[in-house]
Amino acid sequence: MENVGKLEPGATYIYEKADGVTYARKLGDPPDTRFEVGRDASSTREQILQDQLWHDIRQAARYNPGLQDALDRVIVIYQLGRQHESVQHHPV
Repeated sequence: MENVGKLEPGATYIYEKADGVTYARKLGDPPDTRFEVGRDASSTREQILQDQLWHDIRQAARYNPGLQDALDRVIVIYQLGRQHESVQHHPV
């Protein structure tokens, strides 16, 4: 990983792991200065599989009006959620 080169010899680091990603930051630095130094192989594989699934769903929706309608609804919910901090969910 290219960020491993950011580690300074002799410095003390705090390592944190979240969602399969390992981060490092210098001892005493604020948490927002952390940077990625590694990733679990299983997490990368899971992401690839998830991306492939969504690709397959989008392809299938081209020929399935019901599936396309559901994707359109997902897009609207996603866009509303980005515009407003709290979006109310009401199942249909």
